[in-house]
Amino acid sequence: MGCLVCASLEQAYIARRSEYIEARSSVCYRVSTRHAAQMNVEMERARYELEEHQSVCVSTVRIPVLMPQRKAPASLRTLAA
Repeated sequence: MGCLVCASLEQAYIARRSEYIEARSSVCYRVSTRHAAQMNVEMERARYELEEHQSVCVSTVRIPVLMPQRKAPASLRTLAA
């Protein structure tokens, strides 16, 4: 089951990340890092929003699955007894 909000937030994060990478690799970065810093803030904000939504989203909440019980090897059963 996919969540549309998760997909939208993930696309926003990917877009912000690519904008940040582009800003870091531009010629202007050598002159002023201000634009890249703003893009970094926007990227981190998008990542935070995605992580925050995923922490409460029903489609991404992971329920731990317990492993079935196994019998201990004979050598360990005699030590435990």
